[in-house]
Amino acid sequence: MAGTERPAGGLPATPSYDLVVVGGGIVGLATAYAAARAGRSVAVVEREQRLADHQTGNNSNVIHSGLYYAPGGYKARLAVAGCAETVAFCREHDLPHQVCGKLVVATEPEELPRLDELARRGAANGVENHRLDEHGIAEYEPDVRGLAALWVPSTGITDYRAIAGKLGELVEKNGGEVHLGRAVTGFARRPSDVVVRTDHGDVLGSRVVVCGGLRCDELARLAGADPGVRIVPFRGEYSGFSERAASLVRGLIYPVPDPAFPFLGVHATRGIDGDVHAGPNAVLAMAREGYSWSSVNVRELAGTLLYPGTLKIAKKHWRYGIGEVQRSLSKQAMVRQIQRLLPGVQAEDLHPAGAGVRAQAVKADGTLVDDFLFLDQPGPDGAGGAGSILHVLNAPSPAATAALPIGREILDRLGAA
Repeated sequence: MAGTERPAGGLPATPSYDLVVVGGGIVGLATAYAAARAGRSVAVVEREQRLADHQTGNNSNVIHSGLYYAPGGYKARLAVAGCAETVAFCREHDLPHQVCGKLVVATEPEELPRLDELARRGAANGVENHRLDEHGIAEYEPDVRGLAALWVPSTGITDYRAIAGKLGELVEKNGGEVHLGRAVTGFARRPSDVVVRTDHGDVLGSRVVVCGGLRCDELARLAGADPGVRIVPFRGEYSGFSERAASLVRGLIYPVPDPAFPFLGVHATRGIDGDVHAGPNAVLAMAREGYSWSSVNVRELAGTLLYPGTLKIAKKHWRYGIGEVQRSLSKQAMVRQIQRLLPGVQAEDLHPAGAGVRAQAVKADGTLVDDFLFLDQPGPDGAGGAGSILHVLNAPSPAATAALPIGREILDRLGAA
């Protein structure tokens, strides 16, 4: 479906599309899928050699219900819609999934008012949830210790890498193109289109969407925009359970989250493959793709540490940060966190089970951006018109759950539906 621009002198044609999507994670792919289904010519440009190589392919694989999010925000609206759509998509394409429900458990008295607030938010967002006492908890998860809990039946599990792969297939089936191993090196905005420069040649898009994840702020600056935020990478490490410890977990067990942070806390998850893992913690990564303590990029780390927003986070939350590092380096510290919910789990039950890196947008004043964040670079006819670029600058959890409606939302913003 790609058109072509033929330069003078018989040089090779530059491929041209209605939409170019930079980034082959699930949000970028869902956007391309929505465009292809609408009959638009579309190309996805991804620098890695496979799709979903970062945030999409390294998370808890939970289909979130929309319980946590402040009513009226992008997260609340898109997560609730995305929960149902993700399940329907998996059913339609025979992808692994299970609607198993989850428990959100209060283990201390001071958490009870926060549990009540979650119940209120869930109700406001249209998410079914049920308050349980200790006896009710035991009916769902006999080995969990807690004072009270919320049972959320619509929560599920899946394999987001598999979903991303299917989206890529469907983009191509609908006439679109997916280009792997192609890093973007620059942008040139023109009256009727945008030149996307890559290390394997240019592509042209009437409109461009940048879903760059861990690199989204860098790509915004490359396009001449001021993102107003910096991506601070937080690594989340997972601990796998032994067979004995896994037998203590039936489904999904979550703590009551700390409202000061946009993280859901260390939770226990029985995955679609039957394995059980707990996590993630949240430690500062020493590279944008810093999946271990040995992954260090000095330039990127210096940029993160010298950013005013990072310094303000450290000043305000240094105790929390030290605790997260302890849980990263010490199996005993990690198991103590898990034992708040599952006292039967022992340190010897844990083994490393991979890690993900969260692309957390942070403002210069230290504010952790907690909702989806978009930035428009308008074309001559305004935002969404030809020659415009839309940057997705923050797409935290539940972005994977909400990807399908996010893709349509982005298309609507572009006026390209």
